[in-house]
Amino acid sequence: MTKLAKIVYNKPFVLVVYFGLSLFAVVKSVITSHIHDNYFVYKYAFFGIIHQQTPFGPVRGPLHDQFHYGPVFALLMAPFALLPDAVGVILWVMFNAWVLYIAIKLLPLKEGYYLPVLLICAHELMTSSSNVEINPLIGALIILSFVFIRDKKDFWAALMICIGMFIKLYGVVGLAFFFLSENKPKFILSMIFWSAVLFVLPMAVTSPSYIIQNYQDWYEDLLNKNLHNIGPSFQDISVMGLIRNIFNYRQLSNAVVILPGIVLFSLWYLRIKCYRLLPYQLLLLASTLIFVIIFSSSSESPTYVIAVAGVAIWFMNLDRPVSNLEIFLLVFALILTVFSPSDLFPAYIRHHYVEPYKLKALPCVLIWFRIIYETITRDFRIKSEHLPNALTLPSE
Repeated sequence: MTKLAKIVYNKPFVLVVYFGLSLFAVVKSVITSHIHDNYFVYKYAFFGIIHQQTPFGPVRGPLHDQFHYGPVFALLMAPFALLPDAVGVILWVMFNAWVLYIAIKLLPLKEGYYLPVLLICAHELMTSSSNVEINPLIGALIILSFVFIRDKKDFWAALMICIGMFIKLYGVVGLAFFFLSENKPKFILSMIFWSAVLFVLPMAVTSPSYIIQNYQDWYEDLLNKNLHNIGPSFQDISVMGLIRNIFNYRQLSNAVVILPGIVLFSLWYLRIKCYRLLPYQLLLLASTLIFVIIFSSSSESPTYVIAVAGVAIWFMNLDRPVSNLEIFLLVFALILTVFSPSDLFPAYIRHHYVEPYKLKALPCVLIWFRIIYETITRDFRIKSEHLPNALTLPSE
């Protein structure tokens, strides 16, 4: 057993790093009285829903961000918004970290194999936690939809997908796992049921007319946000953003890039005989988690906790021994995607190259293309119970 394996599979160490980094980030913001504006945007959106005021548009006061989510999210914030800010923001951040932890732990991997995934995600989770973002929860919902479909719990898988859709739309990618369902009629009916429930649910504390108008406002807000993302901003960290900024091709249409991306993503469905093989299924999960981020003009640094989870799952799902190229891609992702927003990365390079040219996306884009290549060429005829891992477990 190598020293690296001892660290990677040391559960207390991994959990301390995973939860500790996020806890440190949010507690520091509370102590220094620099709680991120996002928390107050979320909090005031809840009170706005209660008082039937639109949560969209410029936020009153000194806040510099805006609300871009569905009314279901505003209700989700109730247990946190009603608490003192210092308590509410800490619980909110740790709730997000905990849900992602549960989702990763439930992945169909051998016992203990989830620990390296947590460790790879830990620093990127801290980046999201520093911004008090909801992205860890969204990533968890996507993973849980995959887990529940595999466990033949279509009813609950549909709930995970619908919650994600009614919060941030990203959750819709959970439909990518539809063909893994062994009871597709039940899955479809469950989607209809939960969509109806979540659409009506906010009406219990407001009114039908207000909620309907709220969804119309949300649609217009997302259209306006997409136009804003394309210009100079901290968003559009995507394939489109890379092309627009590296080649100074500002007029690039998102559709020109996204449509071919969808075609490549869909290649997974061609190998029908592999549908029931776990390594092939996990490749779809990794591809989905990365795809939803690198092909979204709304992607910003804190959203990459979702893509990095996909990178971690991809790496732990590789055939062994891994190639030098695959090791390079993981290290490249850790350096440029994970660590570039932190003080561990040279500030000059970050400010003059990584941020202006959206280079944080580059490793995930390369890994996603590698996944597409694996989808076409890899031999998946191994039994799922023999799923290989990156490192040897201490017990082996």
